[in-house]
Amino acid sequence: MKTALITGINGFIGSNLAERLLNESWEVKGLIRKSSDLKFLEGMNIEYHYGDITEPDTLIEAMKGVEQVFHVAALSSDWGHYEKFYKINVDGTLNVAKAAHNANVERMVYISTVAMYGFGRLNVKESDEKLHTDFPYCETKKIAEEKVFAFAAESGLRLTAVKPGNVFGIKDHTFIEKYIDALLSGKAGYVDGGVRKTCPVYVENLVDGIMLASRNDNAIGETFFITDGLDITWRQFTEKIADELGIDRPKSSFPYFLAYAVAAVMEFIYNAIDSKEPPLLTRYRIFNGGKDYTFSIDKARKILGYEPKVEFDEAVKRTVQWYISSRKK
Repeated sequence: MKTALITGINGFIGSNLAERLLNESWEVKGLIRKSSDLKFLEGMNIEYHYGDITEPDTLIEAMKGVEQVFHVAALSSDWGHYEKFYKINVDGTLNVAKAAHNANVERMVYISTVAMYGFGRLNVKESDEKLHTDFPYCETKKIAEEKVFAFAAESGLRLTAVKPGNVFGIKDHTFIEKYIDALLSGKAGYVDGGVRKTCPVYVENLVDGIMLASRNDNAIGETFFITDGLDITWRQFTEKIADELGIDRPKSSFPYFLAYAVAAVMEFIYNAIDSKEPPLLTRYRIFNGGKDYTFSIDKARKILGYEPKVEFDEAVKRTVQWYISSRKK
């Protein structure tokens, strides 16, 4: 029986990955902080280790006896100071890689992001240029990937990176829960009529991609986009969710230039008061919803044999059912 360590195990992606590993008879360790909310992991047989990816000494014990490390933990947000993003996303990732190497871990799978390639692009490939953005999340994830692969090349660490699209699904309190809340309250709307292309990936499909990457020797030293491979707009995505909820489809829409200007003003004000909470609109959100943003999964198909198994209609159905059931608890 193999043993895996998951950083960020208590989050949306980490908890779904832990469930899959346990179902496939892995022993699972989880790196958590004493303040971590473990509700997503209730009933799972997990060996917990208290630690922090920004504190290297706390990783040593957790790495013992581990064959594979899945590094999911990150600061994934559209708001915050660059220094904090760098400490967690860059320094933290290198700390995990170095600890894994020192513990002779067989393999590390790093969960990266498509966002480092910027917005306003269609059918981007892994080898395409990574555009500069003004967003700390995108920039620090870009730096982290560059540095961790440089370390792997120098040390011999067997490393693969998976770059998810816009992840949604069961246990998603980060995006889909808030999106459905807005739909139900009548506050959801589009940028430019919702005609821009987006790149959803249902979390079970993402976990499939992660597992394939973790056991394919041809994946070592490579990065892979993992999405549902759909040609879909924000309007189509949103209307499918609204229909599954049995509510009216959103009708309101705002021109991109106006939405961007409002977001920029909001950010200026919130930065001036050094707010820890983001404004209602951020430029990142407007970019995401107002610019085309799609990525080719041809490489994952060719090398990993990846195919999205859960079709979009079924993914939305499962997600809405989870949302409704979670509200009843």
